[in-house]
Amino acid sequence: MSIYDSLNEQQREAVFHTEGPVLILAGAGSGKTRVLTHRAAYLIEEEGVNPYHIMMITFTNKAAEEMRERIDDLVGYGSESIWVSTFHSACVRILRRHIDRIGFDTNFTIYDSDDQKSLMKDICKSLNIDTKMYKEKALLAAISKAKDELVSPQEFSLKAATAGNYGMKKQAEVYREYQERLRKNNALDFDDLIVKTIELFKTDAEVLNYYQERLRYIMVDEYQDTNTAQFELIRLLANKYKNLCVVGDDDQSIYKFRGANIYNILNFERYFPEAATIKLEENYRSTQNILDAANAVIANNKGRKSKALWTRKDAGSQIRFEQFETGYDEADFVAGEIKDVVMFGKYQYKDCAVLYRTNAQSRLFEERFITSNIPYKIVGGVNFYARKEIKDLLCYLKTIDNARDDLAVKRIINIPKRGIGATSIAKVQDYADMEDISFYTALKMAEDIPTLGRGAAKIKPFVTTIQRFRSAAEFLEVSKLLEMVIEETGYLQELEEEGTEEALARIENINELISKAVAYEEGMDEPSLSGFLEEVALVADIDSLDEESNHVVLMTLHSAKGLEFPKVFLTGMEDGLFPSYMSITSDDSVEEIEEERRLAYVGITRAKEELAVTCVRQRMVRGETQYNKVSRFVKEIPVELMQGGPQKMKYVERRETPVGKATTAYRSAMATGHKPSGQSMQSMAFATLGGPKKSDLDYEVGDMVAHVKFGNGVVKSIIDGGRDYEVTVEFESYGTKKMFAGFAKLRKL
Repeated sequence: MSIYDSLNEQQREAVFHTEGPVLILAGAGSGKTRVLTHRAAYLIEEEGVNPYHIMMITFTNKAAEEMRERIDDLVGYGSESIWVSTFHSACVRILRRHIDRIGFDTNFTIYDSDDQKSLMKDICKSLNIDTKMYKEKALLAAISKAKDELVSPQEFSLKAATAGNYGMKKQAEVYREYQERLRKNNALDFDDLIVKTIELFKTDAEVLNYYQERLRYIMVDEYQDTNTAQFELIRLLANKYKNLCVVGDDDQSIYKFRGANIYNILNFERYFPEAATIKLEENYRSTQNILDAANAVIANNKGRKSKALWTRKDAGSQIRFEQFETGYDEADFVAGEIKDVVMFGKYQYKDCAVLYRTNAQSRLFEERFITSNIPYKIVGGVNFYARKEIKDLLCYLKTIDNARDDLAVKRIINIPKRGIGATSIAKVQDYADMEDISFYTALKMAEDIPTLGRGAAKIKPFVTTIQRFRSAAEFLEVSKLLEMVIEETGYLQELEEEGTEEALARIENINELISKAVAYEEGMDEPSLSGFLEEVALVADIDSLDEESNHVVLMTLHSAKGLEFPKVFLTGMEDGLFPSYMSITSDDSVEEIEEERRLAYVGITRAKEELAVTCVRQRMVRGETQYNKVSRFVKEIPVELMQGGPQKMKYVERRETPVGKATTAYRSAMATGHKPSGQSMQSMAFATLGGPKKSDLDYEVGDMVAHVKFGNGVVKSIIDGGRDYEVTVEFESYGTKKMFAGFAKLRKL
């Protein structure tokens, strides 16, 4: 029996078509790696191609190693001569031999991200760049994006001049200096590895011809994730023999933010008119119901190659859809479902995965899993309370609450940067040890530490800031204190100015921490800073979790690509969260929403046997309750595939209340910078939703009332607002507040 007999008809066609350009559109779970490895084996065994002439490119070293091992298993010989590598490692190999032809020494240094940051810091200093206005990370990101698109410093400068954009001109100046410094240091960054290889090929025909002769059969995996520079590199290498086979799925192109160019795969036949296109549509992973749902959703994208996944498996169970009131209810449901399937032996913990759009969403699931004793791990991310921005802000709160926590104080003494060096910190610690006092107490006495000298002047503002926070903590709620810390330290502003994807994720996490603080206040009779830190410490203590391999996996949808699980929970399926408001309100909203839809497709196709889709009516974001509609992606799933059928979906539509519609309108107005003047979200809601009648109120002017958040107070006025009554209350601890009766839920004392 031949090793190729196990392949289906389309897979065999892809394996046997070895000459000329080939585009293999490999749908999710269709066995693309199997095709690539069998294709390499076929070239060696049946076509007699010398393995030396074969190149296989993947995106990770792990994938490259796995591919080589699988070829070894198939042919037993020759695979060691195949050039299997990532884009970057292939380029390093080429440049180490030939980079001297374009003005570098072959012993060049490769700068990692820390080296790049150090270099950029020096450049900003020498060019007098205001790093408060032009963040170092943002400048590096702009340079990386330019290199991905093969835009040289000269071309970038020309674009900036043409656009008349001052910010771009500054970036161009920095880009030019950055490249000059790299050349002077005989160094390349990771983007340069590809850019300089292209430069070498374009300027030295001899070198290009050598590698075109050497690499006559080229295969590229995950082609939908390639950027412009990677495409050009492959085009140059394959230009002589045209034996280029690319494998990918345009429906799984989800890394635009990393520079992936979906048009590389969509326009492949335009670049190679003689190309054969082969579709792998038979899925070996999921049930037909899951595939039908994925097909129905992705069919709404216009920028795609037509294909539809199918399987020989049974239809399987319907997709379960649940809508809850809050994120807490959603987390309770997921935890309960997992407990049940494990208890009854249907699945193990490791068979279950919880997927979400943003890292910040993990917090509620983590807390609920800990209290339910469900072992879990975060994939492609860090546990919520272990994330840098969360630890930084919690250390501020710990310092405010208990300045004797030396570790907390030392963590934040230079966040943001205050120029307090390690030497000064060591001197303060020596003094604290000698006087047997805490590190923070020693900081307060900095002027009395003789060895500090001028360093004491830098410490004083930090102590003053902490003392001001400590004074405020006596009368501020935890959430307001946290917002004060974020505002006055400039922590959030710094991230906003950075403007990178990483910074955006950190902002979302900070907003989630504020939501945690508000939720804590609402759930406690006597909330306090100490109590909040205690509660956080209890749920953040993840060291006690079972570290065995049997655990539930929590991850973002981006991290889930390439993985599969018997039971998947696709959570937070709400317009505004997924797809995000940024994509909905973007200038390129059509393209942005199509990218988000591809992400939904990836999420759906991770499920092998069971898929649960969940959303909530109200979700707390940055401590404020937001009302979102059910995600448009959920509504694109045919109702007959959903558990409960059409009735369930009608119920969902019926629950899209005027409050939700008003909130959507309000958020849209805010996103475009047109905040409705004098109109709060509550008043917008009441424009469509009636409040209580005056006869329903059990209090009058002059009565004592109680509010769940503000405590006791006296009603000063009740004004008829049409749809609801505006009540003014003078609270004992919070002063005068105006609120709508329908929302206030005041209780007469």
